[in-house]
Amino acid sequence: MKYGTHTGNAVKAKSQCAIVGVYENCQLSPSAMLLDQASKGYLKKVLKRGDISGKIHQTLILHDVPDIGAVRVLLVGLGKKKAMTSAKYAGIAKTVIGKIKAISSRTNLCCLLEVDVPDRDIDWKTRRIIESFEAGLYSFTEMKGKPPEKTDAIESVDLLVNDKSELKAVTGAIAVGNALTAGINSSKRLGNLPGNVCTPTYLAEQAKRLAKDYLSITTKVIEEKEIEKLGMGAFMSVTQGSVQPGKLIVITHKGGKAKEAPHVLVGKGITFDTGGISLKPGGGMHEMIWDMCGAACVFGTMLAIAEQGLAMNVIGVIAAAENMPSGDASRPGDIVKTMSGQTVEILNTDAEGRLVLCDALTYIDKFNPKTVIDVATLTGACIVALGSHASAMYANDDGVAADLTKAGEDSLDRVWRMPLWDDYQVQINSPFADMANIGGREAGSITAACFLARFTKKYRWAHLDVAGSAFKGSGPSKGSTGRPVSLLFEYLNNLAA
Repeated sequence: MKYGTHTGNAVKAKSQCAIVGVYENCQLSPSAMLLDQASKGYLKKVLKRGDISGKIHQTLILHDVPDIGAVRVLLVGLGKKKAMTSAKYAGIAKTVIGKIKAISSRTNLCCLLEVDVPDRDIDWKTRRIIESFEAGLYSFTEMKGKPPEKTDAIESVDLLVNDKSELKAVTGAIAVGNALTAGINSSKRLGNLPGNVCTPTYLAEQAKRLAKDYLSITTKVIEEKEIEKLGMGAFMSVTQGSVQPGKLIVITHKGGKAKEAPHVLVGKGITFDTGGISLKPGGGMHEMIWDMCGAACVFGTMLAIAEQGLAMNVIGVIAAAENMPSGDASRPGDIVKTMSGQTVEILNTDAEGRLVLCDALTYIDKFNPKTVIDVATLTGACIVALGSHASAMYANDDGVAADLTKAGEDSLDRVWRMPLWDDYQVQINSPFADMANIGGREAGSITAACFLARFTKKYRWAHLDVAGSAFKGSGPSKGSTGRPVSLLFEYLNNLAA
């Protein structure tokens, strides 16, 4: 969809729908007030009927309002004027896109930038509108046997800018918002593709295509032969059970100075996870197409910053493999040697994500990174702890944790910091190896992070367990959420600023 700007007032603007706000007790927003005056009190007359009171998320569509350029006027409830929050504002935008999508309004004028949101500027409001609108329009249909019939789709949304001095900021924010949503949508698409299509080889092909599409991007794919030569015994213990060859995919965005140390993102890319020999129950196993959402998020973030042209060096590393049961698969009780030289006793082959990640986290030390963030659908324990609202965050550096927390609040893609205390490390000690790959029933998400922490002592690092936030396994909104692309995009942009 195309986003643009409109300066002046909304009265004479030609569109199929003008979107204006109404606060509780029927208080009109500035643009709604102008429409009311131009129509000789038509809006207030309708409000007196009680069809809408201004409560948050209420909507009312008015047709053929006298002396107004728009064919329709969509009144949207903003709630109490002094109770507006960042989350409520984004929620209102989601309500709006749902409504104009339902009526197939092709051209639209959105007058929501004038809504005051405490501590948020017009740049932030513009990006949240675009992000919310694009989320409302997204659907995954490419695997359908017959493409869905096309209806009158939304073609454009112009954002009303009352103050011409803010026009440059809004135009820039539209470009950034478009870059972000391109990344989010690509992450969703990869996440939603089935395991028979989205294999490690497919991920590698998509990464190579990214390098063709963007001059700032270069891609290197490390094959199993080299992975084994590098001493990545933990990685190989996972991929050896599958006929699909594993890949370590390195995507480099060169946006900063040549010798400037990069920020590194590492994504878990288990394109399908059966659990291996420690086989998962069959009932929910189909959800394991989303076990590569960490990798999809890293891919989407790299696409977004390349599209934006972010002035920073960033490297995205995807550890891609299938976890399958076979005669070649690793067994519970096997001991493997990681690239770091540390050994791991594999007590459960279904704790495979940390095995591919630990070798990837050792590999990226060669880049002398400024910061490292790994993203993984790592543990069911994370879902028990935090549900789907926040991603679990672990960090060995308070500064990195603070930066991610702020980015989460700004993007509304929030994180919650969890403990990474040495007290938990004893749970993954092994009498036979340097460590075990699981630590028992208690604190499963924490002990998984403690495992990764043993491979990240040389740099500033954070781990995001997104098992609860990266996808929804059932219901009408089933599928990848694209999280936490928005969080990482905000994090990198804040650092660049």
